[in-house]
Amino acid sequence: MTKLVVMRDIRMGINNLMLHGLRSLLTMLGMVFGVASVIAMLAVGSGAGQEALQQIRALGSDVIIMQSVKPVAQDKQQQPNNFLSVYGLTYLDMERLKETLPDVTAVVPVKLRREQVMTGSQVVSVRLVGTTPLWFSLVRRPLIAGRLLTPLDDLRRSTVVVITEGLARRLFPLQEAIGSSVRVAGNSYQVVGIVQSAEQTGGEVQSLDQDHDLYLPLSTLRERYGDILRQRRAGSSIRERVELHQILVKMATEQVVEQSASSLQSLIQHFHKHDDVELQIPLALLRQAEKTQRRFNIVLGAIAGISLLVGGIGIMNIMLASVTERTREIGIRRAIGARRRQIVMQFLIETVVLSCCGGVLGIALGLFLPWIITRLTGLSTVVTSGSLILSLLISVTVGVVFGLYPAIRASRLDPIVALRHE
Repeated sequence: MTKLVVMRDIRMGINNLMLHGLRSLLTMLGMVFGVASVIAMLAVGSGAGQEALQQIRALGSDVIIMQSVKPVAQDKQQQPNNFLSVYGLTYLDMERLKETLPDVTAVVPVKLRREQVMTGSQVVSVRLVGTTPLWFSLVRRPLIAGRLLTPLDDLRRSTVVVITEGLARRLFPLQEAIGSSVRVAGNSYQVVGIVQSAEQTGGEVQSLDQDHDLYLPLSTLRERYGDILRQRRAGSSIRERVELHQILVKMATEQVVEQSASSLQSLIQHFHKHDDVELQIPLALLRQAEKTQRRFNIVLGAIAGISLLVGGIGIMNIMLASVTERTREIGIRRAIGARRRQIVMQFLIETVVLSCCGGVLGIALGLFLPWIITRLTGLSTVVTSGSLILSLLISVTVGVVFGLYPAIRASRLDPIVALRHE
């Protein structure tokens, strides 16, 4: 019997809304745009956050990155001509951390150098990256063609290189890159592989490679160019000696990364007098980025939620007007035995129907808006199931909360006064 009464009240509520179709539709628009704006803004926030998170994850959450930096004191100080500046990571540092940290599973040294590469009439500024084959297992770059560096290449000091996809397009636009030769600072190298370039982002998250990178065995780079780099500044010649620019340290698990980073920092401070080594911990960056993304989503959701509040006020306004219009109807229902809770239920059903229909239409629009934003602006958007469910729940809640006062007001009307209402 109760189910029949509820079904009757639902049909009655829908019929009452259909009698004023245009007014009901206009009332729902507030909920439609409110829900759509919540979904769209959360999609934009999630998309922006996902790009940053992907860049950090690409560095490896179980990897610690050590990087050589020039001490501030040396950089500001005026040095005489032919001054030799020595700083940064050394091969001895690499051996020390292998012996000191028990949870280290792999250590990858990296040496960098800026040069001009030539092939035919093409001259391109590139970054030489001298490293070991383990680099490609820590920094995941899909192999597009050819092969990667091998331990035998490093042992033999082979004159072979692996280049990024962007550099391959620049140097060899009309010919096959694999097997071709390139000249760098008077030395000839054979291209044996092409890897996918990493997407570049700004801010604190920096990828370990660039679009125009050329990878070669560390032993080859060290033999050909040594450890001293000559730079010219304001008419003076400054020489810098840096054995290693980066050391990538892979840990056994993510759980030991932060503790090992603390031990590694203490080790560096003990053997280096100046602050010439920086530690970058992708796991810490990942946690901070996730925290920032959550805050960003809360702010965006709160801003978009204001439109839902406006939609709720619109529903309450229309329902109050409906109570006034249907005062005589309410009086008749009360006179023939309808209870107050039945009157409340009748008006609440109407508000819930309005808010649910508005929520469903808002979800449909909310799924379409991120696609439009991506097509027009190029921004990455991610619509999550959580945002859809949250938006619908909020719309229903807003409908119930703002429809409760008009429903209670209708139920408290005096039947005799209501019957006299014109």
